[in-house]
Amino acid sequence: MEINDLTPAELRVWRAFPRGETVDFRTADDEDAADGAGWGPERTLRASVLKALLVSGDQEDGEVSLLRVVGARVTGPLDLTHAVVDHAVRLSHCHFTDAPCFYGAQLRRLSLRGSLLPAVDLGNVRIDGVLQLSDCRVRGRMHLNSAQISSTVYLARAELTTPDPTRPALRLDQTVIGEDLSAPGLRATGEVRFNGATVSGNVDLSDARLDRPGGGLALDGQTLVVEGDFRMKRARVNGWVGLRGARIAGRLDLSYAELSNPGESALRANSCTFGELWLRRGAPVQGRVSLRHTRTDVLFLEPEKVPDTVYLDSLVYTSLIPNEPAERRLPLLERDGDGYVPYAYEQLTAAYRRNGDDAAARRVQLAKQRRHRATLARYARTWGLLQDATVGYGFRPLRACGWLLSLVAVGAVTFALRPPRALKPSEAPEFDPVFYTLDLLLPVISFGQESAYAPDGWFQKLSYVLVLAGWILASTVVAGVARVVNRQ
Repeated sequence: MEINDLTPAELRVWRAFPRGETVDFRTADDEDAADGAGWGPERTLRASVLKALLVSGDQEDGEVSLLRVVGARVTGPLDLTHAVVDHAVRLSHCHFTDAPCFYGAQLRRLSLRGSLLPAVDLGNVRIDGVLQLSDCRVRGRMHLNSAQISSTVYLARAELTTPDPTRPALRLDQTVIGEDLSAPGLRATGEVRFNGATVSGNVDLSDARLDRPGGGLALDGQTLVVEGDFRMKRARVNGWVGLRGARIAGRLDLSYAELSNPGESALRANSCTFGELWLRRGAPVQGRVSLRHTRTDVLFLEPEKVPDTVYLDSLVYTSLIPNEPAERRLPLLERDGDGYVPYAYEQLTAAYRRNGDDAAARRVQLAKQRRHRATLARYARTWGLLQDATVGYGFRPLRACGWLLSLVAVGAVTFALRPPRALKPSEAPEFDPVFYTLDLLLPVISFGQESAYAPDGWFQKLSYVLVLAGWILASTVVAGVARVVNRQ
């Protein structure tokens, strides 16, 4: 392109490029790129001129050529498809009339900070440094599929909307980011996709607002790999978050997050691996939470955060915090959409035992047996009720002593008032109502009273009741103790 073909504004940029100087067209620091449609020729640049400059612009010895433009109106499509650009590109606070395309390009560094764009295609791009997209407003799709960025991607406070909210507003499928993805305060209307992406540092979506109108998938991170933390503190999500198969070495932090998808799933994190999973503070999740087949070293879960329906089958955690009483944790297991899930009770029991709270562990096991009883046939439920009432399935052994003492008291008082007749008066030992009652109640031990005396009338029926009660009590004690021993 000949220099004589350039406008005064373009000439300024052309001359500044070889020396890496910044050309700032703004008249005030608080100018809004959304007003760029009204900017005149004094700050208008043709995209074709910028492309020619980046691909074949002049260079000066001893200088580093850079494209640094602030506050310009860029007309026409900036098409750098598969281009190799050896210079850093900074087009900040600019107004683009057409969507730029960097598909397959190789760049040193790219900044579109604060710019307004109809859309932007960065698919398959290779960037050796930072990708700066903070404060951008994109009215169409932002495409970053299969990109490779060696440093950090900045999307802080960016606003992404699509004419069709059923289509993704941001796509980072299979993208590889060498450092962090920093997007606090991101605003996205439409789906945000991270499928198969790899981030070597942290992902920060704190204070983000992700809206999928009409519900549906708002954040899709299937098989996402994050070597650091994934922060969504104070984020607001209208729709559901899908992280199936994700691996986050650090913390998935949903503290104070508002997840809302009533009547449907709000969080699906099945078959995931987390260093830590934090669901704490803030309003309860509106919608279902699924953590099936997920593993985490630390589960920070506050009961107030849990929705009415959860799925916890095969959820594995080493540490459960905060250390809440069992009475506050058990309702969570009762809300499982799969019904009775024995594994969930075993995990909670193990967590309490690791904390040294054996009493809470026993309460969880007792609750498990009671929940299991509801799934059994009627005869088995009856036997279960007897075990529960007598010894609490072996977890309330003192209850058996209470039953025994009560029955002994009833029998001793009754037979003291109406002693039974002796079968052989000359050979019978002296009658003792307490030991006679114990003889009836205890199936194994004999004090010689039962065989020597025979009650009559309804007292005989009482003796039958005591014998039967003794066998039931002994059987439930043995069954409960055996269950506890086997579990240990």
